[in-house]
Amino acid sequence: MSETLMESRFRVTGMDCGACAAKIDTAVRRMLGIVEVSVSYSAGTLAVRHDGTVEDDAVVQQVKQLGFDARANAPEAGDAAPPAPVQDSNWWQTKKARATLACGIALVAAYLVGHLFPSVEWAAFVLALLVGLVPVAWRAIVAARFGTPFSIEMLMTVAAVGAVIIGATEEAAAVVLLFLIGEMLEGLAASRARQSISALTDLVPRTALVEEDGQAREVAVNQLNIGQVILVRPGDRIAADGEVVEGTGEVDEAPVTGESVPKSKGPKDAVFAGTVNAAGVLRVRVTATAADNTIARIVRLVEEAQEAKAPTERFIDRFARVYTPIVVLAAVLAATVPPLLFGAPWPEWIYKALALLLIGCPCALVISTPAAVAASLSAGARRGLLVKGGAVLENLRGLTAIAFDKTGTLTEGKPKITDVRAFSRSEKAVVSMAAALERGSSHPLALAVLDEAKASGAAIPPAFMASAIAGEGISGNVGGETAFFGALAAAERRAELSAEARSAVEALNMDGKTVSVLIVGGEAVGLIAFRDEPRPDAHAGLASLRTAGIRTIMLTGDNNRIAEAVGRDLSIEARGGLMPEDKQRIVRSLQQEGLVVGKVGDGINDAPALAAADIGIAMGGGTDVALETADAAVLHGRVSDVADLIALSRATMRNIATNISIALGLKAVFLVTTIMGITGLWPAILADTGATVLVTANAMRLLGWKPR
Repeated sequence: MSETLMESRFRVTGMDCGACAAKIDTAVRRMLGIVEVSVSYSAGTLAVRHDGTVEDDAVVQQVKQLGFDARANAPEAGDAAPPAPVQDSNWWQTKKARATLACGIALVAAYLVGHLFPSVEWAAFVLALLVGLVPVAWRAIVAARFGTPFSIEMLMTVAAVGAVIIGATEEAAAVVLLFLIGEMLEGLAASRARQSISALTDLVPRTALVEEDGQAREVAVNQLNIGQVILVRPGDRIAADGEVVEGTGEVDEAPVTGESVPKSKGPKDAVFAGTVNAAGVLRVRVTATAADNTIARIVRLVEEAQEAKAPTERFIDRFARVYTPIVVLAAVLAATVPPLLFGAPWPEWIYKALALLLIGCPCALVISTPAAVAASLSAGARRGLLVKGGAVLENLRGLTAIAFDKTGTLTEGKPKITDVRAFSRSEKAVVSMAAALERGSSHPLALAVLDEAKASGAAIPPAFMASAIAGEGISGNVGGETAFFGALAAAERRAELSAEARSAVEALNMDGKTVSVLIVGGEAVGLIAFRDEPRPDAHAGLASLRTAGIRTIMLTGDNNRIAEAVGRDLSIEARGGLMPEDKQRIVRSLQQEGLVVGKVGDGINDAPALAAADIGIAMGGGTDVALETADAAVLHGRVSDVADLIALSRATMRNIATNISIALGLKAVFLVTTIMGITGLWPAILADTGATVLVTANAMRLLGWKPR
């Protein structure tokens, strides 16, 4: 059956908390053909999987009957970019704000009328109560009809009606107003959470300058096709993911990756939509459409992550489903047992029971986890840290060991020249002749030689009859001299190496460096050593992990000599000569030791180990693999970002613990004080709405989270 399931996604406006999402979840699940439902109040999204018999319009109508607005999540004609997360109206323009204002005006009017005409005071307060209560009661009835009988609206309605019956009409009207104010504040906080991630979509400009036949014309971003060339002027935001084909410039990638220092970009370098070209004119070949650029994929991944519940959130949901009916039962017992068995006054205990009903609302408890998770996912995404769901975010804090790939993860993934040794000519001459032979080659070592020649100012003379010799190196004629540049064994067949040269090669090899020898006219004139050097932040990143009590290990396919050399340099346990299946085996052996293992790699050749690990983390610059392969991804590929992911997870779980303490602590206090007769309806509703606002505000602090 799972093979034939279809998925539909919707945008929903009006959700303010986890309780709203729960109502939609319950109502949509009751529809025939629906198999799975995921709702995120923070992202304003609804995803359903069904058997193909369910129309999108039917789902939209089901949601609208609950009082929310919904639409199928498809790009609209003329959109310049993929659809962004839902943006609610300004808070003062929402339905709840209007209802709150109307109730507040009605309550003030009731006080004035009651003061001027005491005989109609009761009727005035009843009318004021009805202004706020009728829409709340209607939502309660609809929610009950669609499977949620114990909603906060139902508890509020019962409490208000009961208060009128026992003569507390004025207090009932005030409690309804406080409830509406609390809902409005919840909506304001939820809207802020949505804006934090939807603001990413605003980074992409709506138009781009496309170059065709030497002319530039402005087109909508959603009309860009892969392969087209766009012109990016200094100060412009780049309109699409692409590759620089001409020009050089400094690109500020902070909006996408969180990288604070602009990066130099030139031909063949990748650039991301939403980043800013700070200097120079760039011509960029488009490599992804607007619906699939880095920004769009980040937003999509964060939304999907917000729909995936964390273990703590799932437990809280289950707890809330039991907790509320128990409190309702406790309220019924409080209203009936003391009067029936002990002769206590009915009005007093009914009043206490009504207060208990309001205390029984689980809103603050239900929102405690998803609000914190949503804020953390958004904060991480804005800093280039992508986490695929609350479960992953929660489990990151439990990692006790992390296995790193070497090439492209701990190192930069491309060799650099570390040493130049000259025996009978100058070092610049050695680089110059090697570069002459390597010019035109795309081999990584050749590119490193050419980069060194450029950096050192070494001239690159023409080479004649240059030809690559498989497995050995390259030979040719430079300045009238026969030259060869290549591996040590091949060089020894062409010239006799001195003891000094052999000693130098051996020492460099011990440091994990690859050595190429330059032979000119049958004489070894010098050598060049290469190594894939550690990333600039690798030492600090690994040190942060060790400080956090996490064991680090490097797994690489390079030989043991190179692995040990890099391991010594980075002070990390190293194992070399590994095939992909060997890396997977080592990850499993670490797990058998009782460790919770994370695996960090590029998401391609490390796939088996990434899958075997408890948490897989992909390193990359916004590529499909980096974003889609593992459980989490760090966009700008810094080793320190792995430590930041764990720090974010730990900060989130501390925030959640605080939220749960606030939610349950306030309820416990007011539960006791209500039974003792110290507090009544007003404090009871403050215990609910106040706790919800406090919990939400505390969670929103995570939006400003920054790594140390």
